[in-house]
Parts: sequence; structure tokens; C-alpha cells
Amino acid sequence: MVTNLAHCSVRGPNRRQSPRHSPCRLFSRATGIVYRCTMTLRPFHLAFPVHDLNAARAFYGDVLGCREGRSSDRWIDFDLAGHQIVAHLDENARPAGASNAVDGHDVPVPHFGVVLTMPDWNKLAARVEQAGISFGIAPHIRFKGQPGEQATMFFRDPSGNALEFKAFADDAQLFATELAPKENAQ
Repeated sequence: MVTNLAHCSVRGPNRRQSPRHSPCRLFSRATGIVYRCTMTLRPFHLAFPVHDLNAARAFYGDVLGCREGRSSDRWIDFDLAGHQIVAHLDENARPAGASNAVDGHDVPVPHFGVVLTMPDWNKLAARVEQAGISFGIAPHIRFKGQPGEQATMFFRDPSGNALEFKAFADDAQLFATELAPKENAQ
């Protein structure tokens, strides 16, 4: 049985969440009913250190195209795809150097970013390349032909903070639960 819901806010172990403003399917094990809905997620807030506010303003504003919000001589609010990120001045900030292997690449830890639409992801990849920013992991397709297939790229801001931007041809794969066997990882 399929039931349509206009809007829903979903929480709980038997429910899946989808990206903001995206249709989703919810399956209730208790009733056996599949619900279709549209969900609206609230924006997240992330504060991170930078060693130079002017460099952060140029990078996040000019290169990434983030709208600037409030600011002071110690921090700047940016709108990153509808989410609030805040660059806080810390003259002694140093980037982390850890990484984890994912699909044949060393993924920097920690990192942050946004899931974009495929057209927006392609535009951002071109903007970053045109700005002369070095990719830590060049734009490519990860988990090709497998659950969770995604376009991804990694690069760092002027303070060394790692960012990842990704896109899915099928947004329903955002929380794919199957992992590829190690021998098939590329």
C-alpha cells in the first residue's frame, strides 16, 4: 500500500530521510505501508577556524559564490547552499592532516561540504578549476555502478580546511546502505 503525504518531518529508526525539499519514501515495518512525502530539513550551522578573514572572504565569497551575512573583525557568516557557515579568526589555526581511504582515495578528515545537484556540481568544479584552486581529490565519480554512486571533489580553503562537494544522479542513493566489496573498490 502507498500513501501520499503533503509534508512530513521524519524521525526514528525505521524511517529514511532524504535531502532537503526532495521527495522521499518511508517504509513502516510495523504496518507494511510505504509513505511518499516531501520533507524540509532545517539548515545546519558550522563554525570553523581560519587564519585570515580577507582570504576566507575572497575564497568563500568569490570562488564558491557564498553570500556574506553578518561579520565582525573576528568572524564572517556565509550562506553555503542555504546553510550557515561561520569563519572564525584563529591566527594559530592549523589544518588537520589525517585521512581515511575511501574508494581508492585518501579522504581528508575532518572535512565539510554540501550535496549539490549534478548541474551545480559541474559548475562549481569549473569555477574552482578556473580560480586555480588545487584539488586534493579531483572531480570524479566514486562507487561507479554501485549503490551510492556519486560525483565528488575535494579541495582546501586558504586556511587548509578540507571541503567536499558531491552530487548524485539519484538522490535516493544518498544514504545507500550497501558497501562495495573491497576487491571492487577503485
